[in-house]
Amino acid sequence: MKKRGVGLGLTFYGTGYGNGFPDVSRAEVELLPDGRVGIHTGVTEVGQGGRTVMTQIGAEVLQTDMEHFILVHEDTSRMPDSGTAAATRQTYNTGNAVRVACEKFRAALCERAKEALELNSTVGLTVQDAAVFIKFFPEKRITLRELAERYTGENAISVKDEYVAQTTQMDGETGQGAPYWPYTFNACAVEVQVDTLTGRVEVLDAVFAQDAGKAVNPHLLEGQMDGGFAMGLGYTLFEDLKLENGVMKNASFSKYLIPTALDMIDVENVIVEDPESTAPFGAKGIGEPVMLPIAPAILNAIYDAVGVRILELPVTPERMLAALRRAGKAPEREPDQV
Repeated sequence: MKKRGVGLGLTFYGTGYGNGFPDVSRAEVELLPDGRVGIHTGVTEVGQGGRTVMTQIGAEVLQTDMEHFILVHEDTSRMPDSGTAAATRQTYNTGNAVRVACEKFRAALCERAKEALELNSTVGLTVQDAAVFIKFFPEKRITLRELAERYTGENAISVKDEYVAQTTQMDGETGQGAPYWPYTFNACAVEVQVDTLTGRVEVLDAVFAQDAGKAVNPHLLEGQMDGGFAMGLGYTLFEDLKLENGVMKNASFSKYLIPTALDMIDVENVIVEDPESTAPFGAKGIGEPVMLPIAPAILNAIYDAVGVRILELPVTPERMLAALRRAGKAPEREPDQV
């Protein structure tokens, strides 16, 4: 007999290392000899799209197309430390470092443009489309390439800046404090089908809503959400390490099962935008949070379907059947069934 149920999972997640641990990201921005803008920062790219987002943030500050930027992000001889690609911190922390460094760089460009254009002040100067010009007199302008040719060597335009995340250690006596900032939130609703004869649990449908502050790159964001759902699905229904005395018994993919494309469903992703005032253009990180609500949503849906609470993961058919039998809800097999 197959029974269906629906379940909901809600989670929140703090950005950064937290609990008062020093959390600093740094960035250096320079005008390269060919007029392009080089951004040096330690945003490690692990598939989350960090390098794209950092370039987008720089491009937004300088109002210039991304093709005019070069990001150096994984060369330790040329980039400042920006911390790890962990704790959902890179978009917020390192993105803020890139933002403040690019703002400082923009001011430096205007100062040099004032000299080059023989102006008395930087008032009215703006940076846009790889050039610096006077807003009310656009013909009075100098391109970034021309600035790069004019200011070379020791006079090359280069700035550094950093961003320090807001975090305080929890009070050991009261348990109070501000360990993280900001927080991100999400919700996932799923429909499952439980075969009470075989113990197989199948996810049929899902809706996933993720708070992102502001979606800098919606396509990358949806990719993160799809990946998080797949990881959560595997964690809940497939991936059984079988640790015995610290030894992993399922040490290969022939035994350690992960979801395949056939196991995934078309999840309806909902991006919730409520810009965070302290974030780069309102954007918050969503690295780890995207997989957190999946397991509770599936477990709640299983309970809704068959009235059984599962307390051990993954929910393999064997564990599902055992739970049904303990609850007296497993049907008897027909004699001719195998």
